[in-house]
Amino acid sequence: MTVTFLGMPADRPFPRNAARAVRNSQLRFNLRKATRTIRARRASVVAEAPDWAELREAGRAIKEHTLRNLDRYLVQLEEAVTAAGGHVHWAADAAEANRIVAGLVKATGETEVVKVKSMATQEIGLNEALREQGITAYETDLAELIVQLGDDRPSHILVPAIHRNRAEIREIFSEHMSGWGRPAPGDLTDDPAALAEAARLHLRERFLKTKVAISGANFAIAETGTMVVLESEGNGRMCLTLPRTLISVVGIEKVLPTWRDLEVFLQLLPRSSTGERMNPYTSMWTGAVEGQEFHLVLLDNGRTRVLADEVGRQTLRCIRCSACLNVCPVYERTGGHAYGSVYPGPIGAILTPQLRGMGSELDRSLPYASSLCGACYEVCPVAIDIPSVLVELRARARHPWAERAGMAAAGWVFERSGRLARLQRAGGRLRGLVPRRLPGPLAGWTDTRDLPEVPKESFREWWDRTDGGRR
Repeated sequence: MTVTFLGMPADRPFPRNAARAVRNSQLRFNLRKATRTIRARRASVVAEAPDWAELREAGRAIKEHTLRNLDRYLVQLEEAVTAAGGHVHWAADAAEANRIVAGLVKATGETEVVKVKSMATQEIGLNEALREQGITAYETDLAELIVQLGDDRPSHILVPAIHRNRAEIREIFSEHMSGWGRPAPGDLTDDPAALAEAARLHLRERFLKTKVAISGANFAIAETGTMVVLESEGNGRMCLTLPRTLISVVGIEKVLPTWRDLEVFLQLLPRSSTGERMNPYTSMWTGAVEGQEFHLVLLDNGRTRVLADEVGRQTLRCIRCSACLNVCPVYERTGGHAYGSVYPGPIGAILTPQLRGMGSELDRSLPYASSLCGACYEVCPVAIDIPSVLVELRARARHPWAERAGMAAAGWVFERSGRLARLQRAGGRLRGLVPRRLPGPLAGWTDTRDLPEVPKESFREWWDRTDGGRR
């Protein structure tokens, strides 16, 4: 079965997905309104921090140090979690992680789980894998709930339902929550408070009766074995504390060496993601607490391969704040579904191809889903040079023969100044024959750009004619 994102096949290249997305005027309006609002809030609270540049550098340095010593810190994390009564499992890929989690749920005898938003579980397709094993997973994050009830896919790292407006959310809730007897379909309005209350009532019974919860983690502290989850609604705290069994699926790059390191990221992440000075709900737990069994699943799924890449390694510094999405002119016009991946936007354009290996046409197209304007690098709280990684990934891809031939010809011309001069003279004499629209496969370039007018003479000829510009 082909996975789709808002009707877009997940294996179709980005340009085709994007062409479809930009024709959706409602989608563009929703994205523009949401991203610009978040962007303005972020800019305001960042401007308040006089040491923002120093915090950013500290975050970059901590993550870089951790990645270069990841083997040591992962072992330290395992030992600390185990000493605190937790159980640690290692998953090399998505299939193994799904097998581990499904086995842990089955061992409890339960057939339902509640989840606090976790991109790692989305990455490995955990909900679908659990469904095949007869286990139903209920999302509890408001935006994730909207996506799940609407049989949709997330389109943003921080706001998964950013492509939906209030009217659309009301329709989804009215249709899929009516079976609970509350709210009555005709009574629900599109007021945000009413929608939030409907979601609260819908989820409350789940929280109280479900015995197994699955979470991710924003950070994992190697020194103490502490997991850290940041969220804005309180659903995470309900998931983490009420169930008898807690299973956390965490990417190996989420490790921080010490408790003190966390202080830096508790300042960087809220400001960069939600535009807040402090995160509303920050939950921390170390190992198993009284009356609860805790399992930590450490996920690789391509991360070791990325770690070995000198250029691409910096991608693993990402703390999933989504700041790069909110400033990206490409994302603002196409939305997240066009990327065909759990990770959209600029970070997804470099993370997804590296994790998956650039084996599909979609993965090979993602590094081109950027104008290389550099706005993503400017706002990244851990200074990931996304444009440089994009260029590197583009260089590694196998290019069409016509492009390779054209670049080879250009290299031959630029190799000798005399060759370039002769070509420039020929171009000036034949400029009247240059069409406004290039023929054949080159037409795609002139369909979106004006072909520059060929000058009568080159700069070299003008320079010689005017005696170095003095006449």
